[in-house]
Amino acid sequence: MTGILFLRHGPTDWNAEGRVQGQTDVPLNDAGRQSVRGWQLPRYAASWEWHASPLRRAVETATLLGADPACLHLDDRLKEVDWGDWEGAILKKLRAEQGEAMRRIEARGLDMAPPNGESPRQLTKRLAEWLAEVAGRNRDICAVCHAGVLRAAYTIATGWDMRRAAPLERGHAWAHLYHLGEDGSLVPEALNIRLADSEPPSGYDR
Repeated sequence: MTGILFLRHGPTDWNAEGRVQGQTDVPLNDAGRQSVRGWQLPRYAASWEWHASPLRRAVETATLLGADPACLHLDDRLKEVDWGDWEGAILKKLRAEQGEAMRRIEARGLDMAPPNGESPRQLTKRLAEWLAEVAGRNRDICAVCHAGVLRAAYTIATGWDMRRAAPLERGHAWAHLYHLGEDGSLVPEALNIRLADSEPPSGYDR
């Protein structure tokens, strides 16, 4: 069995302010670094190969969790969705200002796209390309990424169209384990693993 463990980066100042980060290269803040130092990966993932988005918040998270920077595989396809003109905006204010227009955009699910930005469907496509590529390595992987990538992985695994709620924790200090097929397909093994007290799911002994 080839496993892939997706986890989101630690907290940043923009997270604390409720700002849309997208592909803006915001680093972890001091509280975020302290938080990540307290996370514990599931024991079975201790020796897995590390991959990450090249954005600093993801790279910092991976290295704080024990990834060797010299062996860390970075790939643009693990970046957050490009939020275009909305990057840097406070989401709560943006929804208040845009009103019905934004509600219509968000209701599009996979095809929701901010002005000059990227849709979740486009993100899902690039993630699927990455999965098909790394599947050929036949290595278990820890992938440090972003909330949008966590959603895209769940979509690939389940066909979720993002028009309804999903039982998926996208906050910090949570991880999601999938079986990675030889063709790049994903099958959920254990979702919503708390990194503070993770235990191997039943039947998974790596």
